[in-house]
Amino acid sequence: MTNSDVRERVDRPGRIGGAAYDLVAAKLMRPLARPGTIRRSSLIERLAKDNSHPIVSVVAPAGYGKTTLLSQWAEADDQAFAWLSMDEADNDPKVLLAYVAEALDAVEPVGQRVFDALSSRSSSVPGSVVPRLSNAFASFTSPVTLVLDDVHLLHNQEGQAALSVLADHVPLGSRLVFAGRDQPPVRTARLRAADQILEIGPGDLSLTSQEAFGLLRAAEVRLGEDELAELHRRTEGWAAGLYLAALYLREGGSLPGMAASFGGDDRFISEYVESEFLARISRRQRAFLTRTAVLERMSGPLCEAVLDLPGAGAVLAELASSNLLLVPLDRRGQWYRYHHLFRDMLRAELERVEPGLVPELRRRAAGWCQRHDLPEDALEYSMAAGDVEAAARLIDGLCVPTYNQARITTLQRWLRWLDDRGGIEGHLTAAVFASILAAASGRPAEAERWADAVDRLDQDASRPADPAGEPRAIMLRYTLCRDGVEQMRADADEAVHRFAAVGKSPPTVPTAQGIARVLCGDLDGGDAFLEEAVRIGDRGAPDVLVSALSQRALVAMDRHRWDQAEALASQARSVLQRAGIEKDALLCAVQARVAVHRGDIAAARRELLSAHELRPVLTYAIPHLSIQFRIELIRVHVAISDLAGARTLMREVDELLKRRPKMGVLVDEADELRARLSRERGSGGPRASTLTAAELRLLPLLATHMSFPEIAGERFVSPHTVKSQAMSIYRKLGVSSRHQAVTRSRELGLLDG
Repeated sequence: MTNSDVRERVDRPGRIGGAAYDLVAAKLMRPLARPGTIRRSSLIERLAKDNSHPIVSVVAPAGYGKTTLLSQWAEADDQAFAWLSMDEADNDPKVLLAYVAEALDAVEPVGQRVFDALSSRSSSVPGSVVPRLSNAFASFTSPVTLVLDDVHLLHNQEGQAALSVLADHVPLGSRLVFAGRDQPPVRTARLRAADQILEIGPGDLSLTSQEAFGLLRAAEVRLGEDELAELHRRTEGWAAGLYLAALYLREGGSLPGMAASFGGDDRFISEYVESEFLARISRRQRAFLTRTAVLERMSGPLCEAVLDLPGAGAVLAELASSNLLLVPLDRRGQWYRYHHLFRDMLRAELERVEPGLVPELRRRAAGWCQRHDLPEDALEYSMAAGDVEAAARLIDGLCVPTYNQARITTLQRWLRWLDDRGGIEGHLTAAVFASILAAASGRPAEAERWADAVDRLDQDASRPADPAGEPRAIMLRYTLCRDGVEQMRADADEAVHRFAAVGKSPPTVPTAQGIARVLCGDLDGGDAFLEEAVRIGDRGAPDVLVSALSQRALVAMDRHRWDQAEALASQARSVLQRAGIEKDALLCAVQARVAVHRGDIAAARRELLSAHELRPVLTYAIPHLSIQFRIELIRVHVAISDLAGARTLMREVDELLKRRPKMGVLVDEADELRARLSRERGSGGPRASTLTAAELRLLPLLATHMSFPEIAGERFVSPHTVKSQAMSIYRKLGVSSRHQAVTRSRELGLLDG
C-alpha cells in the first residue's frame, strides 16, 4: 500500500519554502452531510440571510450538531466555503496558519509572500505571517465563508491571537465562522457592541419536537406522541442524546428502562453508553468499538493491524453505512473517525474494562503508521503509549524535516515530551536540536546542558554511528564556541567533510567558515568564504544568507568601503522582506552603523530600537554573534552621544567575555571600546537604551495579565527580582506605572503594538 493510498495530502513544493508542508487534505474538506441527519432549515435560513455580521460563533457542548449545521449551510449556499477542521497539531501557529492559507488559497490566491513567510524559520508570526495573511484575506474580491471547526482545541496563545487579528480583516460580504465547545478566541464583547458577530448557542441548536421525530424516524424507531415528548424533554433536544437513544431503542431497549439514567448532558449519556448500549451489542462489536477508540483516524487496514483481527475492515464498513457516529474523512470511504463525544465515551469504557490493553493497541497503531510512511502519526501513537525509546527514534528522524518546515513549536513539543521522560540523552540528533532551539530562544543554560549530552555521545565509542547527526553536532560545537575561535574555525572546516560524506553541502557551512576566519583576524580569507555563501544563495535558509551578507558588510566597514557595506545591507534587507522575516539582530546593527555614517541619526535610532528588541535572545549560547552584535551597537551609541546606552552594552559584553574569553579579534575590539568609554565623561541619565537584557525580557510579560508573582514563576526568579526590574524599567522609560511602561514601549517599538 502506497502513501497516497492511506492519506490524501496537499503538497506544495515551492509554495512553502524548499520543503513542502505535508498538509492532511481531510482537514481542509467540508464534512459531508450524512444521509439520515436532520436538516436544520430555520438555522440555515438565518445564517444565509443574515450576512451583515462578518463573524459567526457557533458554541455548544459536544453532540449538538455544530458541524452538521455548518456543513448543511455550505451545501445549500452559493457562496464559496473554505474549511479547516482543527486538531491538536494546529497548536503550532505556523501549522495553523499554513492550513488557513491553503483553505483560502483554494478559493482565491493569497500570494506567494504569505507562503514565504510561513516557510521561514526566522519569520515572526505576529510581525510577518499574520499581517501578510490578514491583508491577503482583506483583499479578497469574491465573498468567502471561512469555517474553523473544533476551534476549542486551539490553546496556543500565539495561534489564538492570530485568529483574533484575522477576525478584524474579514472582507465585505465574507464571513469567518468559529465552531467549538468554548467561546472563540476573539474580542467577543467588542464585536457584540459593534453588532459584528452572530452567535448561535445550545438553545438554538437543540432539536425541536418535530426535528426529534424526524431523527427517530430516520433511525427506524417509532414512538407515540407522549413517548416522543418525554424523550425530547429528557434529552432537552440534544441531538447526540436523541440519536443514542434511537440506537438503544432500535436494539430492543424500552423507554422506561432508558429514562432512569438518561438525561441531557454527557455524564448521563456516558453512563447510558456503558450500562445499556454497549451491553446490548455483540461482544465482537463491543470489542471493535472500544478498542478502535484509541485511534485518531481509522481505515480498514489500520483497524485490522491494531485489533489483530482479519476482517476488521468489513466491520468498519458496516458501521460506516449504518452509524452516524462515524465521521467520514475522505470522499473515497477509506478513512473515518468517531464523533468526538462517542469516542471519549468508548475510550473511557476501554480504560475501565481493559486498561492494560491500551498501550499495546497504541504501539500496534504506531507500528502500522511507521510501515506506511506516516512517521508523525507513528510518533503521536508512541507518545500516547508512553513508548519513550520508539518516540526518540522517530523524533531523531523527524527533527530535520520539521525544523526545515519552520514547525518549531511542534518540534519543541516533541523534545519537551522526550526530555520530561529522560529520553533525549541517548539520541544524538534529538540532543543537538534541543540545544540548538534552546540557544536560538535565549535559554543558554539549557543549551549548555544538551551540548554536554552531545559531547558525551560524541565521545562514546560504543555508540552506533550517526552519519546524519554527527556533522550537526560539530556545527553545534561551532555555535557555542566553548573552546575559542581557533577551535571554531577547525569545527567549521571539519563540518564540510562530514556533510560531504552524507552528500550534503548546506549554506550554513561556508558562512561558518567565513565568520570563524574573520574572528581569527583573517579578513581576506573570511570574506572569500562569505562571498561563496552569498553566491550559493539561501537554499531555503534566508536567515543564513542574511547572516553572510551582514558579515560581509562588517568586513567592508573595516576596510572603509561604506558604499559596498550599504549595498550589502540593502541586499540583506530585501532577502528578509521576501522571506517574511521581520528583523535580524546583526543586520539592524549594520544598518544603524551605515545610517550614522551617512548622517541619518533618526534612521540610526530606529534601527537601534529594533536591535534592542532582539537583544534578550542573544546570550552566551551564541557568543560570537552576541558579542559582535553588542560591539556594533556600542559604536552607534557612542556616535550619537548616548554614553549611558553604550556603557550598559559594554557591561553585557564584559559578562559574555567572562564566559567565553577566547573570542579572537572581538576581545581587542572590546578592549578598545572599553578604554574609549573610560575616557568619556557624562552619561545623559536613564533612558530606554539603558534597559538591560533581563529588563527587555521582562517587557513582553508586563503586557500580559500576569501578576508579578506569576511572572516570577514563569521566569524562575523571585517576585522581588521582578518588582525591582519593573521599577527600573519605569525609571528608564520615564513612566510611573505598568500600563504606561507598556504604552511607552509600544511607542518606542520595543513591543509589538
